[in-house]
Amino acid sequence: MALGAKLFLKQSQSLVMTPQLMQSIQLLQMPHAELTAFIAQEVEKNPLLEMGGEEGHADEKPEPETHESGEPASDWYREDRQTSESLKESLDSNYDSVFTEDAPAPRPDAPELMSQWKSMPGGGGDDHVDIDEFVASRPCLRDHLTDQIALTFRNARAQAIARHLIDYLDDAGYFRGEPSEIAGNIGIDVDDVTHVLERLKSLDPPGVFARSLADCMREQLRQRGRLDPAMEALVDNLDLAARRDFQKLRRICGVDDDDLLDMMTELRRLNPKPASAFSSDATESVLPDVIVTGRPGGDWQIELNSDTLPRVLVNRPYLAEVKASRGMSEADQTFLNTCLQNANWLTRSLDQRARTIMKVAGEIVRLQDGFLRHGVDHLRPLNLRTVAEAIKMHESTVSRVTSNKYILTPRGLFELRYFFTVSIAGADDEAESHSAEAVRHRIKRLIDDETPAAVLSDDDIAAVLKEDGITLARRTVAKYREAMNIPSSVQRRREKRALARVAAG
Repeated sequence: MALGAKLFLKQSQSLVMTPQLMQSIQLLQMPHAELTAFIAQEVEKNPLLEMGGEEGHADEKPEPETHESGEPASDWYREDRQTSESLKESLDSNYDSVFTEDAPAPRPDAPELMSQWKSMPGGGGDDHVDIDEFVASRPCLRDHLTDQIALTFRNARAQAIARHLIDYLDDAGYFRGEPSEIAGNIGIDVDDVTHVLERLKSLDPPGVFARSLADCMREQLRQRGRLDPAMEALVDNLDLAARRDFQKLRRICGVDDDDLLDMMTELRRLNPKPASAFSSDATESVLPDVIVTGRPGGDWQIELNSDTLPRVLVNRPYLAEVKASRGMSEADQTFLNTCLQNANWLTRSLDQRARTIMKVAGEIVRLQDGFLRHGVDHLRPLNLRTVAEAIKMHESTVSRVTSNKYILTPRGLFELRYFFTVSIAGADDEAESHSAEAVRHRIKRLIDDETPAAVLSDDDIAAVLKEDGITLARRTVAKYREAMNIPSSVQRRREKRALARVAAG
């Protein structure tokens, strides 16, 4: 067959992802911290953008999102400003009576009191006092250990080795290096590294520089004076303690039930992560994106959290002033138009992001009304498609909205993903399905209500759930139980009986 070239027309459709569209999708799934950093970066490089909290001119604000009843769902667009006259009426701004004859100023002949009085706010001092200067900084593990090394080792060579070994500590305070490898790298004898490492184990916090969990607990018990032969045998068999095999532990340690229970209590008081108090990671609080509160009529009020909602405005007066100026080149005009286009796109994208979060959260609250009123037992099974079809959006959009977003309800603070759980079928075809999270909560409650004489096995729990209309296999019950870190029925029976004997004695 002969080959030849032909020229013809073909019409097709394709979806092109523009850079702005891709960035708009990224804005939708950004959590509060990432969104704040992104907006700060955009404001820094775009002269037409400014934060809404700053004094200045602003672009027109979009209409506020409303709830189904037609009332405003959030007050995040409103700015309640009091005039200076109203402030004067509501606040005591008369400073004439601050220092009266009854409270004289410090005497000139007391210079130490005078210096303290001048350094106080309003005391007339020239120095500004920042309250942040008095906040204690988080201690650093390296500095804490370095200070002790100078007092523990008199030899400068041993101090240098000790400071080098600090670099091999992980976040929990465990030593993760190999003495032989370290000695070869720095060109010293292995015995010198081992000797220094053994002395470092006596530093504060207790258990630091341990090689394993058993080594960490052994060192802490040694410093407390509690490392007797029975306790050392218990530390050497932590796997039996984890399985709650008290019968073998009693035989290995050579103690009775009361002594074994005291030893287990002492073991729980130890810190398995000695360096946890010196962690360099700052603790960040979670701020809710949506707040749900109850109304007197029985329905729910849904509003966006104004603390997490960005306020980005376009400075129109500045734009008009720049355009009115003379001597603008064509490159300057192009740059200004690009900045205006990017600023308008960002404000519209943020407004659309807020409205989308509001729609998704409102539908979740409507579907999970039973959970908000009665608790976890009434949590309904829910998937992304159900919410997407209700608000006429794509599943991917709902997935991005619920990622790393939090909602504050009368039941507590939850991630939006929490309300999307797997559906578990009922006992028959006509029975209502159940949420996997509600079933896990039901299993935990059954185990908490156990008595030492009647500990439920996984088969017993499955039978009880079936009587309540929940069909669940024994292996699924075991999977849910292990996910909640609940031991088996054999281990629970041993522990409950041991506690009951101690309580009876």
